Amino acid sequence: MNLPNKLTLSRFVLTVAFMLVMFWEFPGNESVALVLFVIASVTDWVDGAIARRRKLITNFGILMDPLADKILICSAFIAFVGRGSMAAWMVVIIVARELTITGLRLLAATKQVVLAAEGYGKHKTISQIVAIIAILVLLSHAQWGWPGRLFAFPVFGRPWVGLFAEGAKWVAVVLTLVSGAVYLWRNRNLYLHDL
Repeated sequence: MNLPNKLTLSRFVLTVAFMLVMFWEFPGNESVALVLFVIASVTDWVDGAIARRRKLITNFGILMDPLADKILICSAFIAFVGRGSMAAWMVVIIVARELTITGLRLLAATKQVVLAAEGYGKHKTISQIVAIIAILVLLSHAQWGWPGRLFAFPVFGRPWVGLFAEGAKWVAVVLTLVSGAVYLWRNRNLYLHDL
């Protein structure tokens, strides 16, 4: 198994560890969850870069890399609903979009068509990662002692990171909706004639 595929598999392990840490309360658990999520997100970027540079692209990587990303991101958002950090309707939109596009890709595969990632999808993924990290920082900054208090200075009576996290949630949801709609519209020939 090549290095990019090992990094992809590590993301599944990191996702399990992230979820355990999110719900297993111990001193600093949100800070540990933040570190685990950042490491997992970095492996996503690194495995793709290595696979392209060293020409190590495999069918396993093509299938499992986006699946690992979706499981990581959806798990984080679902955990936030469980922790009361995000509205359930926002997460339903995000998860529904990911399942719909995964279904479309599977439909395309049955027709020997490979659907490449699009620009909107990449921006959507970045916005989701930023939102997750912002929420994790909001949950964990109080565990950092005085550096955390200094880092999360108040704006309009609230820590600025709270305002940022709220805005990042909305950006992620809007880009998720837009990217899903664009993807479905551009690939409508795959499913319209089957209706």
